[in-house]
Amino acid sequence: MQSCEHLANAIVLRAVGDYREALQALEVNPRYPPALHTVSEVERFFRSGWFSILTTVNGALLMKKLKEECGEYDS
Repeated sequence: MQSCEHLANAIVLRAVGDYREALQALEVNPRYPPALHTVSEVERFFRSGWFSILTTVNGALLMKKLKEECGEYDS
């Protein structure tokens, strides 16, 4: 079971990293299509049932904190 937890954590951490990177790219170029797409996809993941199966973290709160960390970009 520990391996499943490690995999779940890795998936969530990858999404967080991708989200941060995309938000930072949008600070430089707010219309950068790949970053806009990544933000949209990761936000959908953070709101999904799958995310809530992988972790007990509140996806909406996580998005808010990451946006604050990255200069409060709002999509």
